[in-house]
Amino acid sequence: MILTFTAPLWLWNGKGSWHFVTLPEGEAMMIRMAVPRRGFGSVRVKARVGDTAFATSLFPDSKSASYLLPVKADVRKSERLVPGDAVTVTLSLDL
Repeated sequence: MILTFTAPLWLWNGKGSWHFVTLPEGEAMMIRMAVPRRGFGSVRVKARVGDTAFATSLFPDSKSASYLLPVKADVRKSERLVPGDAVTVTLSLDL
C-alpha cells in the first residue's frame, strides 16, 4: 500500500524536540482497515519527504483519532523543514 498526502509539520510541546506530521483522516482510516492491530498499534512504514527516504513507525494518536509520523532531525535538515511547513509525504506499508 502506498499513500501520498500533504500535512503540516508540528512540534510536540512535551519534553524533547519531537516533530510530527498527523496523517489526514482518510489515510488513517485506510491504514486502520488494512493493517492488523499489534501491540500498542504502531505501524512500520517507509517514508519519503522530498528527496529523503527513511524507515520509521507511525504511532496511533487518540487525540486526533489518527496516526503520527515522526520526522527526524536529519530529515528536517535535509529538506529544510520547520514547524508549520506543509510536508508532502509518501508512505509505503508492507502488508
